[in-house]
Amino acid sequence: MSLADLFRGRSQLLVYHFMFGPEYSGGCPACSAIADGFNGFTEHFEHHDVAMIAVSRAPISTLQAYKRRMGWTFTWASSLDSDFNYDFNTSFTEEQQRSGSVDYNYRAINSIPNSEAGSNEFAVMSGTDVLTYTREVPGMSAFAFSDGVVYHTYSTYSRGLDALWGIYQWFDRAPKGCNETGLWFRRHDEYT
Repeated sequence: MSLADLFRGRSQLLVYHFMFGPEYSGGCPACSAIADGFNGFTEHFEHHDVAMIAVSRAPISTLQAYKRRMGWTFTWASSLDSDFNYDFNTSFTEEQQRSGSVDYNYRAINSIPNSEAGSNEFAVMSGTDVLTYTREVPGMSAFAFSDGVVYHTYSTYSRGLDALWGIYQWFDRAPKGCNETGLWFRRHDEYT
């Protein structure tokens, strides 16, 4: 499908760049927590001329299997055979990673995002090693479609995504917050 096809007849498109690389066996736990809220949103978006999708580089069959596991119904596209994620600086090549400098969040940074504490545990949870895990990063992009032309209108990354985490908004209002101690969340089907 082309980017224009993903609008599905609407004039606006919101894309969540979901960290799920071709080498992963499961989606990023943080992206998974964010995506838990998508099912409820999509119905509202569609009635207001907005299409919403997630995009990852994993093969579509892998994404579909994970989507079934998680009970999600939102649209999820694979960008495996395209430069889409690279164009929006949400995926990096091994060469970029080895260079020690990548463009992320509208600036050059000296290390791969997500390489701080927790990445190793997230890499293990995603079925890969930390270097492979950190070649994917999260983001959100918005597009408009007018007169047959797709326009990129907005993107946000890193802390700009915090507002998309519906769970944070609720936890921030709870008397004790989320009781953070280390890695404080899991995929919703992994709580014991």
